[in-house]
This record gives sequence, C-alpha cells and structure tokens, in this order.
Amino acid sequence: MTRPTTIKQPGPPQQPRIVAVQTRGRAITIDLEPGILLLEAVRRGFAAHGFLSGVVEFGSVALSPFAYVMPALSKDGVNAAFYSDTYRPAGVTRLEAGAMTFGRRDGAPFFHCHALWREADGKVSGGHILPEETVVAEKMTVTAFGFHDAIFEAVPDPETNFKIFGPVAAPSSGARSGTRALALRLRPNQDFIGALEAAAAAHGIKRGKIRGGVGSTIGAQFTDGTSIENFATEVFIRHGDIEAGSDGKPHVTLDVGLVDYTGAMASGRLVKGANSVLMTFEIAIEGIEI
Repeated sequence: MTRPTTIKQPGPPQQPRIVAVQTRGRAITIDLEPGILLLEAVRRGFAAHGFLSGVVEFGSVALSPFAYVMPALSKDGVNAAFYSDTYRPAGVTRLEAGAMTFGRRDGAPFFHCHALWREADGKVSGGHILPEETVVAEKMTVTAFGFHDAIFEAVPDPETNFKIFGPVAAPSSGARSGTRALALRLRPNQDFIGALEAAAAAHGIKRGKIRGGVGSTIGAQFTDGTSIENFATEVFIRHGDIEAGSDGKPHVTLDVGLVDYTGAMASGRLVKGANSVLMTFEIAIEGIEI
C-alpha cells in the first residue's frame, strides 16, 4: 500500500492554511487532584496561574473512570475519517505520554487530548481521551504552557466538517506575561514540519520549543525508516525543538507518538517533507530570545 500525501476533505480548503496568533506565554506546572474530571482538574490548574487556555504535556498520569475513542474510517463520507465507538476500560489506566490542547467550546472549558497508555489488564493502547467521562485517579503534577492573551476556541470547520480548535486573540488573562509565543492551528494536506518552520520564520522565531501538540497526520514516516501506511491517525508531540540552521532559518525536529485506525502504535522522529496534516494540528511555539 502506498501512503497518500493528501486526503480529500468534504469541504473546500479554508484560509489561512496556517492559523497563527502571536501572544506571550509561560511554562507552568499543574497539580491534578484525584476524584474530579480531568477537564475540571486542568481548568483549575490553569486558573490557579491566571490562564484561560494553553497546552499540557503528560507523562505518567492515572485515570479512572477512563473513556476514549480511536481513529476510524468514515462510514458515510461526511468526514474524511471519523472515530471508533467509545471504549471504557475497567480499573485504573496509566498514561505513558500524551498532550492536550485546553480551551473553550460552546462557551465552556474543553480539551483535545491524544495519548498512549496501559490499561489495568495490561493492554497497551492509545487514542483520543473523552473530556466528559475521564477522571483523575491519583494526584499528579504535569507540565503546561499558558497563553497570556490568546485562547483555543472550537468552531465549526467547513473544510473537515468537524468542530475544531483554533487560536484566537483574547483579552489579557491578567496572568504574568512571559516569553514570546505562537498559538497555532495547521490545516489539512500540508507538510507538518514545513508548516511549523514557515510559521516560526514568519514571526521571527529562530530558536524555540514546541509545546503541547495534538492532531493527526496522514500516516507517518520516521527517520529510523519505520512508516505507518494507514492514513487515519491520532498523534501527539512528545518533544519538539526549533534551532537556527546554517542557512539562518528555523529548523524543526519533532518526536511524536501515535495510534492508527487499526490500533497499531508507533513513536519516533518525523521526516521533514514526508508527513502531511490529516485533519488539524494544534501547537504552541515558545520562542527563545537570542
């Protein structure tokens, strides 16, 4: 099977292809308190630092009850790909790694979160965590990055026919401002790393860190030669850096984790020019002042 570089979406391409809001942000830690919805725990954590929106990076986190969906093929053509039925594994599920975009949908807090994990029976899996049904099981501390005057807002997207997070400017949260940052949404069918480098260059960022990072790619090609040929994936960024190359331009390296619609999982460093965005990718860039 040959992995495609583009996937036809149900609606016309929207502009701009890279949605970028320049803001300022700050790295913080969030304590997730047990016995409450993960969504509420994250909201409280951001609010404690004066932020309304941002991104989260997960290591080991215990969750129970826990609910998720996996990527799936579309059955009706309304979307280019869709979600599986909901899975609700018994016992405590422990995340191995993941990332979250935290913002607002329909006027209320909401998140978009992809991760890999181990379930209580030992099954290793991954996918898209459901905000309405997932509860923190043990107190944990996670790393996050909050936006000073931007927010991820979920709005209907005519191109993909989903309601999707995108960054918008917002009144200052009142939080102590920090470093220069970009809140980004990448639209479908463009090279993932190339789009990030273009966004960084357009805003004069030659060095920086990739924060958060949740979305999907059309399969994947890794630098170790591994490839994921199935096109429908759920992806998160494990680690990402921006460094100035010998040409003076920003160069991005990305390590990701993912699961495809068959349940196959993979992790590794992506090849530039060989990985296109499927539906969306939401990311924050923290600029490092030179």
